[in-house]
Amino acid sequence: EAEAARRLRERTEAALRRIAFFVVPSAVAFVAVGDQIVGLIYGTGRFGAEEVRWVWGVLAGAAVGLVASTAARLYASAFYALRDSRTPFRFALVRVAVSTSLGALLALGAPRVLPIDPRWSVAGISIAAGLAGWVEFVLLRRALARRLGPVGLASRMRWTLWGAAGTAAAAAWAARILNAPTPALLRAALVLAVFGMVYWVFTWKAGVPEAQELRRTIFRRGR
Repeated sequence: EAEAARRLRERTEAALRRIAFFVVPSAVAFVAVGDQIVGLIYGTGRFGAEEVRWVWGVLAGAAVGLVASTAARLYASAFYALRDSRTPFRFALVRVAVSTSLGALLALGAPRVLPIDPRWSVAGISIAAGLAGWVEFVLLRRALARRLGPVGLASRMRWTLWGAAGTAAAAAWAARILNAPTPALLRAALVLAVFGMVYWVFTWKAGVPEAQELRRTIFRRGR
């Protein structure tokens, strides 16, 4: 039983690292250059700059809990592997309750108290869902630790991924400023390409296994 728990913990941590490699930069990109993402996808026709800002706000709100929500799904899967579906179900109910109450507070109450456009209520709902995701994540992680021992990313890996994503965001903003006169769609594509390339190079040089595997895959296909 101890050996099975050890193997499950190792598999869960490996999967968590793979998920974080992609989700951490996604969360940072939603906040830092979310308008470029939205503009590249929808920025044509009647979908103008104002609409881009609204969707960017919703993306940024969703980014609050993106890492926690995806990691929570993985922790829930670990409980299912332990033949325990009751624990993740209980915590999912907590998440729904927190998300609903916070969503109502931010979406309905905030526009009445704060001098903000009521249309930003949608962003409040996404923020509430993100915060609720963190509540569920913490509950699942603590419960799983009691069954398997500590399960999570190593501190060095966390700093590496977030540092790489922050560096990529700074580089993307620099590319955005330097290419301000460029047509919007071309500028968005360039900014996002810079973000992705800087993140990949940073993590590859830092020795992140997923970045190294991505490099091997690219060169193998190139050959």
